[in-house]
Amino acid sequence: MLDFEQPIFDLKNQILSFESNADDSADSNKNLRKLKRELTELTKTIYGNLTPWQTVKVARHANRPYTVDYLSLVFEEFVELHGDKFYGDDRAICTGFAKLDGNRVMVIGHQKGRNLKERQKSFFGMPHPEGYRKAMLKMRLAEKYGLPVICFIDTPGAYPGIGAEERGQAQVIAESMFEMSRLTTPIICVVIGEGGSGGALGIGVGNKVAMLEHSYYSVISPEGCAGILWKSGQYAEKAADALKFTAAYLKKFQVIDDIIEEPLGGAHCDHHQMAGKMKTYLLKSLKQLQSLSSEELINHRYDRFRRIGVFVEENASENPST
Repeated sequence: MLDFEQPIFDLKNQILSFESNADDSADSNKNLRKLKRELTELTKTIYGNLTPWQTVKVARHANRPYTVDYLSLVFEEFVELHGDKFYGDDRAICTGFAKLDGNRVMVIGHQKGRNLKERQKSFFGMPHPEGYRKAMLKMRLAEKYGLPVICFIDTPGAYPGIGAEERGQAQVIAESMFEMSRLTTPIICVVIGEGGSGGALGIGVGNKVAMLEHSYYSVISPEGCAGILWKSGQYAEKAADALKFTAAYLKKFQVIDDIIEEPLGGAHCDHHQMAGKMKTYLLKSLKQLQSLSSEELINHRYDRFRRIGVFVEENASENPST
């Protein structure tokens, strides 16, 4: 339970207590329906007015669906591919062939892990250079066979360790972005949780870039930003407000194309419903992109990213009194 969800859980407990003690009378059923309506309205109100910092908490929720959850609920016949042919297999990035409602695709996504053992194995979803080299290798394979690429972004950032830096972390992220920019097959990228820094951008150059409703996509984590600007992580909430990294802001700034609505109470409340919404969006986007030629796909991707950050300057009045 997140701190701001306390009223929701209090009302849920009230409903459970009422159900265990109520009889089958008409009045009891009426009161129960009233409580459930109140729960729905309360959840809508709270989740419809989340602050940026609260959105970060939802994006990091332990029960939020990860890449492997979407692989089992959205796709069929997933076959995982391993290794980068240079160094090793980075478990922070999961790749492989799959089918999406009969369409053959290549899926690439960050993976955090559910328990401590899995998280340590996948470095808490923070890829090393070999993870991005693995992703690039599989993208080229997808291009060879004419398969669309679907990327799920969910990372606090690329791994910041000494070994990763020695093996060219920054360089390989730049190479991955470059490779994605000229890939001749459709690319769809979806931020499913955290979209942190270059770790997210490394597999984030697509023809379509979308975010789940309660995810964030930022040049830096709020804690990192607070540490740089105010020298303390305790200002993370203030940094989150300043960064404007929630889906609504980024759609307005044209950084992303679409926002995928989450189930009531967040994706962590209903994995199956969230998977259904995800599948609908992916199929719709694939249909739109598959009609484009290879050259059109590259130009579409280039134009899409060139539009980010465009603004209009107005000449200031020469009259000093205005």
